[in-house]
Amino acid sequence: MEIHLKIIGCLSICLALIHIIFPKYFHWHKELPSLSLINQQMMKVHTFFIALTVFLMGILCLTSSTELVETHLGKKICLGLGIFWTIRLGMQFFTYSKTLWKGKKFETTVHFVFSSFWAYMSVVFLMIYFSE
Repeated sequence: MEIHLKIIGCLSICLALIHIIFPKYFHWHKELPSLSLINQQMMKVHTFFIALTVFLMGILCLTSSTELVETHLGKKICLGLGIFWTIRLGMQFFTYSKTLWKGKKFETTVHFVFSSFWAYMSVVFLMIYFSE
């Protein structure tokens, strides 16, 4: 399982870094001005902290995979991470509209890749918690 945590760690760091392109890719310079100042700032702050949290999860998985697998505290952390990513996976299907990706090649690919990644993380973290 440690190798899976290292893979998750590397991929999580990549996912966190992808957030850097969000403002340009999602045209925030055009989209956000129509929002109130508080909503504009919340989008920016929350995106930063989501990216930071995912980055730190990645660092944790890379640097502490043995502890996550072999200690009681590590297993409890894995339970929390498993629940976190399972809920995120559910949000992908029950919160976002299918019209955002369905019938669009790039968006469908992104939807599939990230859904698969969140499912993979959910399974790995929960398997660690429920193992021995």
